[in-house]
Amino acid sequence: MSRRSITPVHLGRVEYEDGLALQALFGRARTQGLVGDSLLLLEHPPVITLGRAAKPANIVLSAEQRAALGVQIFETNRGGDVTYHGPGQLVGYPVFDLTPDRKDVRRYVRDVEESLLRALAGFGISAGRIPKWTGVWVGDEGPDARKIAAIGVHLSRWQTSHGFALNVNTDLSHFDWIIPCGIREAGVTSMARELGGEIPLGQVEDALVRTFAEVFEADLAPSAAPMQTVSVSVVREREGQREVLLLQRTPERGGFWQTVTGRVEPGERPGDTARRELREETGLTLDVVPLDYEHSFALGETLPPQLVRETAFFARWPEGSAVWPGEEHQAHAWLPLEEALTRLPFKGLQEGARRAVERSAR
Repeated sequence: MSRRSITPVHLGRVEYEDGLALQALFGRARTQGLVGDSLLLLEHPPVITLGRAAKPANIVLSAEQRAALGVQIFETNRGGDVTYHGPGQLVGYPVFDLTPDRKDVRRYVRDVEESLLRALAGFGISAGRIPKWTGVWVGDEGPDARKIAAIGVHLSRWQTSHGFALNVNTDLSHFDWIIPCGIREAGVTSMARELGGEIPLGQVEDALVRTFAEVFEADLAPSAAPMQTVSVSVVREREGQREVLLLQRTPERGGFWQTVTGRVEPGERPGDTARRELREETGLTLDVVPLDYEHSFALGETLPPQLVRETAFFARWPEGSAVWPGEEHQAHAWLPLEEALTRLPFKGLQEGARRAVERSAR
């Protein structure tokens, strides 16, 4: 029997619904033999997720508080109760085929735990298991127990999805929004809290890649670099209201509404691409401002998945200027933010537009 291989896929920030889509695409590609086992490593924005055994009462935030904070709730098919994902937390989604020699659910969960334990030990953190509770813990059972990593998995025909969430530099106050995993008598912690300072997330990712390869007795395979793209949200002020420019693609290009977007060409920097795309798609050359927002997603339904990493920018539209859309678009519209968000089909474009309107108010 040939030795397993694992391909680590470093994604950075991924919107939660895009993460679900990525798991589904990698799962289909794995089933069809188009990719090997993949370990997706990423961060999510602040979200609350519900496992199959979740109790809604374990969400502390009211609907009004969630709306004010912009925190979404997602029901999932993973095991477990309520959990939180957010910046500074390293989320891992192993998409593994456990056939033919690892067809044991308990062994799989133990192996995920063991991979986390070994990685933490490498940073000088002594963690372990508590038999009556899932996850990885610092301290013994009782009031001193602190969960540092949550585990919730799903298996279908011995193919895995979902996985683990390791608190690296996580804002632990966000766990006050929930009763983590429904456990009231224990706390949560992070690597930063245990070590007394922040740890570069990339170092933790590299450690986990090594320990997963050790525990699952696998070789590491290289992953393809993602396509680099930009999005530019153009904002104007008219009669005291800020509006976002949307462009409608031609039917041959999907027909959906979007902000200005484009691919980073070889030798270009993202800011240069943003200015070029603005000129080609609106007719004007404008200054662009980075929005400190970069995220990854899969382009369409292509198999194997075509990964994209997109950087968002903002541009202010000069008063009295006309828009001259390029040949890729059939129409344009200036819309208030709330209406623009209903037309934009992808979470990343919505987030870029939201940040641009906030930036334009400064």
